[in-house]
Order: sequence, then C-alpha cells, then structure tokens
Amino acid sequence: LSQNSFDDPSCLAPQPPGSVSPAKRQIREVKETKITINCVTFPLPGEGPEQQLLKPNEWSYCDYFWADKKDPQGTTSVAGFEVLLQKQLKGKQMQKEMAEFIHERIKIEEEYAKNLSKLSLSPLALQEEGTLGEAWTQLKKSLHDEAEVHLKFSNKLHTEVEKPLLTFRGDNFKKDLKKYDHHIADLRKQLMSRYAGVEKARKALADRQKDLEVKTQQLEIKLSNKTEEDIKKARRKSTQAGDDLMRCVDLYNQTQCKWFEEMVTTSMELEKLEVERIEWIQQHLRQYTTLRHETDMFNQSMVEPVDQLLQNVDPSKDRELWVKENKTSEVRPVDMDI
Repeated sequence: LSQNSFDDPSCLAPQPPGSVSPAKRQIREVKETKITINCVTFPLPGEGPEQQLLKPNEWSYCDYFWADKKDPQGTTSVAGFEVLLQKQLKGKQMQKEMAEFIHERIKIEEEYAKNLSKLSLSPLALQEEGTLGEAWTQLKKSLHDEAEVHLKFSNKLHTEVEKPLLTFRGDNFKKDLKKYDHHIADLRKQLMSRYAGVEKARKALADRQKDLEVKTQQLEIKLSNKTEEDIKKARRKSTQAGDDLMRCVDLYNQTQCKWFEEMVTTSMELEKLEVERIEWIQQHLRQYTTLRHETDMFNQSMVEPVDQLLQNVDPSKDRELWVKENKTSEVRPVDMDI
C-alpha cells in the first residue's frame, strides 16, 4: 500500500536532530511539505509526488475518508471512519422503514380483499334475469375471486418481501459494527498517544538545543566559567534528545502505518456490506413488482369471463325469456258486439 503521505524516519538521517550545536549549524529555511491534523499527517497541497488512488475510478470507501469531518455546527469533528459507520446504521434504518412501508401495503391489500369479499355477497340486483342477470352474477363472483387474489398477494408480500427485509442482518449486525468502531478507535488513540510523544520529544529537543546554544555563547564571550566538559555534556544531552525524537517519530509512523492498513481493510469490508445490502433490497423489491404483475394478470383473468358474458347479453333474448315466464295471456282484446 502506498503511503506517500507518511513521514519517513529515514529522512532524518544521517545526522540526529540534536547532534550539532545551533551556533555552529548553518541556518537555512526548511520548507514544510506536510501537515498534521488531529494527529494524522498529510502532505500539503501541491507538495511532493501526487498520490494515486488505491482503487481509481471506483469511488471506493478506502480512498475518500482519511480526514475528519466537521459537524454542521463546526464545533466538533467526526472521524472519516465514523462517517462510514453512520452510513451503515442509516442503511439499516432505511431497510427497517422499507419493511414498515411494505407492511402498510399489506394492510391495504388485506382490507381491500376483505371489502371485495363482503361486496361480492351483496344482494343488490339479485333479481336481475336473463343474459344480463348471468353477467351480473359473474361480475359479483369475480369480486370474490379477486379478493382471494389480493389476499394471496398480501400473504406473499409478507413472506417474500417484508420478512426478508426485517430479518436481513439481525441484532448482531450493530454489535459487529461496534467491533469495527472500537478497533479503529483504539488504533486512532494509539496514534494520538504516539503523536503526543513526538511533540514532547520535540519540545525536549528544543529545550536541550537552547541550553546548548546558551552555554556555547557564554563560553565564546567568556561570561561563564563553564568548561568544555560542560559543553560536551550539553551536546550529549542534545544528541540524546534528538535520538529520542527520531525514535518517537519512528514509533508514530509505525502506528500510523498500522492504522492506515486497518482503515483500508475495514473500509473495504464496510463497502462490501453496503453492496450486499443494496443488492438484497433490490432483489426483494423486484420480487414485489413480480408479485404485483402476477396479481394484475390474475385479476385480468377474473374479468375475462365477465367480459364474455357481457358481450353475449341479448336484449331480445332476455325479453323472450321474461315474457315466457311472466306472460298473462296471448289473447288480445277485440271489439264488443251490439
């Protein structure tokens, strides 16, 4: 894994920081090429070789969440990894809300089926006769059949859509996320501790160098009775402080390297989990549309017999049937004789 943004301890070689007296060191301006933010070291914009993305053109989690993010109020910051965890928790919540939505859809279907079944038993227009009466009876029966279709649809929605959405990644999922969180947080705390050690060692080196500089200047202008031995002792302490700083920087870099590697690995795992979540929901929402299409086809099949009977409705035949059944006499009146 490329770590262009990390300090390389070898850049401090061959001279330890405190090995040369500042009074004898050539003063030169050192251009800063890196910056440490919240104990993480980054390259300054435009400085050093350009970093390449670990997974170019994929918008992968492992490439875009290294820095901390300020909250909307701007008072505190949230670690980049925490942003990824929040995405996982939000996804879990969205999945739950989708299941609730499907549950409401099921309730509508159940109520609709109940009302259709009740209406199919209505006595309204029960006495209609003939071919029109047959069509009307079939229409009422189709409501009963349609109610059965919608009831089956609601049952399938529960077993094939709602339940999978509810049970996908149970209670253990949040526990697993907490393990990820604690693991990365512990590494970040170690990094903060190492950075504090670097800053402490840097201050100690500055103090030793200042002491060496003062003693050297006093000796040069004869303002002190300090011996050359005192100067050597101060130089040894300064050199030791420089060695301590190098050691602290090395430990910091090792810790940052470990954090970097774990960030890449864990963020990739979270990315995989998100892909699985989306594909799982996609699969079961497509099942919803499949069931919906099936319901429409079944409903259409319920209507076809009604259509056929309505096409066969014949007012003349109905009149014939009714007259035969209800006629009072075929004999017509005639004129009265005187």
